[in-house]
Amino acid sequence: MSAAAISISTKPPCPISPGLEGFRRRLLRQLVRCSVTSEVDSGLKDDLVLGDPNAPRFVLWNGKLLPVPSKPTDIPFFELLSFGGKLRAGFGAIGIRPPPPGHEETVEEFVRRNLGDEVFERLIEPFCSGVYAGDPSKLSMKAAFGRVWRLEQSGGSIIGGTLKALQERNKNPKPSRDPSLPKPKGQTVGSFMKGLSMLPNAISLRLGNKVKLSWNLISIKKRDGLGYTLMYETQEGLVSVDTKTVVLTIPSYAASSLLHPLSNVAADSLSKFYYPPVAAVSISYPQEAIRRECLIDGELKGFGQLHPRSQGVETLGTIYSSSLFPNRAPPGRVLLLSYIGGSTNTVILSKKESDLVEDVDRDLRKMLINPAAKEPLVLGVRVWPRAIPQFLIGHLDHLEAARGALRKGGFEGLFLGGNYVTGVALGRCVEGAYETAEVVSNFLSKYAYS
Repeated sequence: MSAAAISISTKPPCPISPGLEGFRRRLLRQLVRCSVTSEVDSGLKDDLVLGDPNAPRFVLWNGKLLPVPSKPTDIPFFELLSFGGKLRAGFGAIGIRPPPPGHEETVEEFVRRNLGDEVFERLIEPFCSGVYAGDPSKLSMKAAFGRVWRLEQSGGSIIGGTLKALQERNKNPKPSRDPSLPKPKGQTVGSFMKGLSMLPNAISLRLGNKVKLSWNLISIKKRDGLGYTLMYETQEGLVSVDTKTVVLTIPSYAASSLLHPLSNVAADSLSKFYYPPVAAVSISYPQEAIRRECLIDGELKGFGQLHPRSQGVETLGTIYSSSLFPNRAPPGRVLLLSYIGGSTNTVILSKKESDLVEDVDRDLRKMLINPAAKEPLVLGVRVWPRAIPQFLIGHLDHLEAARGALRKGGFEGLFLGGNYVTGVALGRCVEGAYETAEVVSNFLSKYAYS
């Protein structure tokens, strides 16, 4: 569900709290935390719109949409976990659980061992489905949720690692916040007045004719000495570009194809990453179509909902677009953005758009929409045959093998980027872009004075 908004937070890492909530909040920060510097740099500060940080999130369980705790004080009262499940999570978080097994754990193995079966099945599994469209029995904990994985490594437990991280942060405080940046009141999601497309459009406008659209890169050749020659197919014919550096932020399978003439090892390593299909379905219902028990003060409120694979629905999750941001739907109507597909449901590639709408509508009528409601208004269906890279067991090894092969081959100045490197959430991609820009700048500075 991370494709619909960027998440923004000004809060520091949470203080010591029961393991479940501390883990959930750290996962959320890792996956969707975003620096808002890009909005200021691109001139969109006044167009940024923020969701209500107190808006609830829901998980489907036993036919009901149950709220996820938004703060530690909610934990004793929320219904999604049993008393025993909460107790198991708390004990596991402080270190009363089996030790690490000595091999690279999947997300499922790590969470079941540290926090118990209920936390995995009712919170983390749907979270993985909603963010990665992935299978947590195959996702690598170290690669997909590295910051949480490192807590146990550094502190002996999730809580121990949190304590240690807080101590280190107090010893080395971060620089004061840039006063030009927006100041959200808490952890929330953000978009722009006319949607997320405003960000790349604004960046393109700022860069002017340096941005080339419909240029297809067909080859990379190493020049004598330092630098590369890039060959593009354009509407005006073939165009050759000489450059000192190249940053490939294309999908790994596209990078693999381009790099094969340069390094078989790098190309083969990048070809190992898996991208399952995902479809985004935007539909609208009249306000009265929402089930009464799902309304808060007579309205649909919240971030959205996630659906565990065990609950008998195909849809991965649904974002309440018109509840989060202004002007997403006219008065009296709600706009819902649902995702379907993923690594456990690749059959969506064989379905027509109308079939996908029917599947989403059918699922929503099981928990959110009145069964007798009128047919929805379809606003958009988009299918990505290869959508989100899966950070599976061995992901980091494959990535390092590709980078190592490029280093050994003498391809300095050629950098790998993109979401299979930095992480799949939009916020992490933005942060990764700034990090890559710094690496390139340092490289060019070294080249200029060498």
